[in-house]
Amino acid sequence: MPEGQPAQQAEPFSELDHLLDAKDVPSEYRPIAKSLLLTCMSLVAPGADRLDLKMADAALGEMSEAFATFSPYRGIPKVTMFGSARTAATDARYSQAREVARILAAKGWMVVTGAGPGIMAAGMEGAGRDRSIGVNIRLPFEQGPNPFIASDAKLVSMRYFFTRKLMLVKESDAYICLPGGFGTLDETLELLTLLQTGKAEPAPVVLLDTPAGSYWQEWERFIANQVLANGLASPEDSSLYKITDDVAEASDEVLGFYRNYHSCRWVGDLLVLRMRKAPGESARTLLGKQFADIALHGGLRKVKPFPPERASNDHLELDRLAIRFDKLHYGRLRQLIDALNDIAPVTDLPGERQPSQQSDGRE
Repeated sequence: MPEGQPAQQAEPFSELDHLLDAKDVPSEYRPIAKSLLLTCMSLVAPGADRLDLKMADAALGEMSEAFATFSPYRGIPKVTMFGSARTAATDARYSQAREVARILAAKGWMVVTGAGPGIMAAGMEGAGRDRSIGVNIRLPFEQGPNPFIASDAKLVSMRYFFTRKLMLVKESDAYICLPGGFGTLDETLELLTLLQTGKAEPAPVVLLDTPAGSYWQEWERFIANQVLANGLASPEDSSLYKITDDVAEASDEVLGFYRNYHSCRWVGDLLVLRMRKAPGESARTLLGKQFADIALHGGLRKVKPFPPERASNDHLELDRLAIRFDKLHYGRLRQLIDALNDIAPVTDLPGERQPSQQSDGRE
């Protein structure tokens, strides 16, 4: 029983311990597992609303199924593709989506889509069934999963958009957005919001159009004239995405983001940037001055793995730079990552990119 816990609550805690024992939950997972169970118990307090309980139960069930679906593939880099379900197979956008998926799959990536028709089907056709993962949404007015992923073990179906979007963003290392309707715009803007606020780890976002297409150019014109011009976002936030109508440029943007940079992790108030080759001292000094505006103090310094990283064996083989990042200017952080890629490019990219461990102090 936790210290200071009232005696009358000893029995519930003992029952939780027995349950965790029966499930062979490792000791390092027990605190969060117990907290999760207690949260679930709090939902069924006297007077609880039945609809609330049904919603929470369904959402947790969907997340559990999705986690299990993605788990075997966590060591493989993934790109999520967004776009309209209404795009015909004869549309140039369909061809663009299929081709960029084919290129990335050939480089060892997996393609994640919403598993429906249109752009989602194009991405899976290009990647092939073996390199596709689908996160379907159950809607009464649209057909089921596309034939490239239907009945596959790597397909999960969901009732709620919010759990679906969670998995489409959480599990991927890059994102390609093609023209679409309200759903595509919603997914794209939420993705950019997560990157802008640091709720998602830095990642490449490509807004891909057909040659001579104007969909994303018109979108960017609105952002420039109505959002940036009115001070509702920062100019450097435009660095969070790249607009192109060229499939090769789109795939290069995805692959190039990881040509040297690997991942990041919070250790206390330090943001640790992991990469395959850190820049030399003179280049670090120059970068420290160039990006002094996003460092609370101290600039950039080369470091060895910190104790929490060593404890979890978190990519100890990689070089590291540490910065006391201000947690505000994530567009500038993206520019710093681009600079690190430009200074110390690595062209021999590995076929797998193991995910980072959970950050210390990061939500």
